[in-house]
Amino acid sequence: MKKIIVSIVIIIAVIISCKTNTSNGVSSKLNVTFEPKSSSNVQGTGVFTEKNDQVTFTANFTGLKPGIHAIHIHEKSDCSAADGSSAGGHWNPTFKKHGKLGEGEAHKGDIGNFTTDEFGNGSITFTTSEWCIGCGDVTKDIVGKGLIVHQGPDDYISQPSGNSGARVACSAIIK
Repeated sequence: MKKIIVSIVIIIAVIISCKTNTSNGVSSKLNVTFEPKSSSNVQGTGVFTEKNDQVTFTANFTGLKPGIHAIHIHEKSDCSAADGSSAGGHWNPTFKKHGKLGEGEAHKGDIGNFTTDEFGNGSITFTTSEWCIGCGDVTKDIVGKGLIVHQGPDDYISQPSGNSGARVACSAIIK
């Protein structure tokens, strides 16, 4: 009996150590690279990090026009179209109206806006419990989706996508 209990404890410890890196609590990390769309020169890199049931997305961009730009998660991890349209519409698995995630009704892909400097460089950091990385929950799992950076700001009101203009960069969210 004692051997069985010890074996069970070891199995549980192995499962937990495989799921979570105990040194920093990070359970998943996923890097993304943005490519230019709509004849832009936009480039960027980003990382999704899941820790303690929260996903943080951080990204840095170059080649944007100075000002405010929207970024959203879209339905598909397909960046093949020259204008980014192959990524589909905003990711909205819960069939909500467009808005700002974390502030009332919104699509799961409604990340929001970020500002670039006079040289077209910008960054964004966004944290939510509405996402997961590879968990399999169709209402939370961002894997298999796309990220789109738009030429203008999201007004958080216009339906179905915030009137944010052309798609100027795209990245697939894949493992």
